[in-house]
Amino acid sequence: MRQDLSASNPWLAEPAQPAPPLDGDLRADVAVIGAGYTGLSTALALREAGLDVVVLERGSVGAGASGCNSGHLSTTVGSPAKALVRSLGEAGARTYFRFSDEAVAYTERRMQTLGIDADYVAHGNMAASVHPGHDARLEAEADARRALGARVAFLSGAELRERAIPTAFRCGLLHEPGGVLDPGKYVRGLRDAAMQASVRICEHTRVETIEDGMPVHAVTPRGVVTANALVLATNAFTPSLGRLERTLLPLRVCCVETEPLTEDERRVIGWHGREGISTTHVIPETYRWTPRGGIAAGTRIVRYAWKSALSTTGDAACFAVLTRALRARFPTLASSRIAAQWGGWVAFTTDTLPILGASGAHRNIFYALGYSGHGIAQATFLGAILAARVRGVRDELAAPFERTIWRWPVEPFRWVGASAVLGALRRFDARTDRKIAALDAN
Repeated sequence: MRQDLSASNPWLAEPAQPAPPLDGDLRADVAVIGAGYTGLSTALALREAGLDVVVLERGSVGAGASGCNSGHLSTTVGSPAKALVRSLGEAGARTYFRFSDEAVAYTERRMQTLGIDADYVAHGNMAASVHPGHDARLEAEADARRALGARVAFLSGAELRERAIPTAFRCGLLHEPGGVLDPGKYVRGLRDAAMQASVRICEHTRVETIEDGMPVHAVTPRGVVTANALVLATNAFTPSLGRLERTLLPLRVCCVETEPLTEDERRVIGWHGREGISTTHVIPETYRWTPRGGIAAGTRIVRYAWKSALSTTGDAACFAVLTRALRARFPTLASSRIAAQWGGWVAFTTDTLPILGASGAHRNIFYALGYSGHGIAQATFLGAILAARVRGVRDELAAPFERTIWRWPVEPFRWVGASAVLGALRRFDARTDRKIAALDAN
């Protein structure tokens, strides 16, 4: 089954010249399954080290989360600082923040050295409070992250107004490195660079089974790739291969984008720095200006489907929630048309941190997965770290991701648990919105 790619996704269309599907058997040093940020970054780094690489992609390049996100290149991590310390220890949490900074810097360098123009605006990303009850918590989080070495700054309401940030956002925790980009242009740039480096890419080639061994075999409907090592860069699609089914929880996220705004509309909104913004909801809303002159809103609702099926059922309701949220944060856009809406699948681990490792009887099936919605920088950099691991080289910054984690329960308990938790989080955020509305009414 091909990844569902909404026809209105403004980032990504089928390439003019898709790479041909696999037709026959191939031999390579390394087979990579998945042509998103992780897979292409890994393949490029392996090729630069002189290895022969074949990449197998079930759809078109970037058709998974890499082409369906809202384009925040950020050092943001998915857990509060205290939770990171509980999971990783203080030293591990410090390493994670170092990794996050380097991941953004590495991605920026790759775009520059590979000549990828992804409409990048490097003005940082901000978690912004939307209710008075969140202000002190956000400031405390900024202090805790700084104490662990994170490059963050707390911005008061007055400082946000100096930046012309809309008044719906009360104060902010600014992650200084990074910014926003066009995720489709970025992943397609990686594709072009990989092909120029003689990485063999086979699009529209679904891997049906992986046969463990030395060598390992990736079996597709029209051929087999035999390699000394295999890389799983399949993120939310990994359980469909019968791998890491209890390590990853695939969740559906959606985005909407307004039509291009008029000059007067842009002037009224302000927000001239074009920082990426996420809210302090438990399941945050994300906002950014797009290169097309509109505002994109994302997340706010995440959904799990029975047995990790990649179902798009429920997207319409998610689009409606995002549209209401966008108009609540930006009241002057109450009549603006939604020009695009799309969705994609991300993968969560139980502690919301990525995981990196090797499996198989010969430990020659490698993986980096589970970015929990923060994959642009992390997946790019972990791809390079994974390529080194395939060659037997370890990077100290990978230490937080080589850990034993709690696994998700089996079905039906996974579905029941995920539905209950996600429902509770949605209700909690809805209560926050009612409080905001009450304040605005007064």
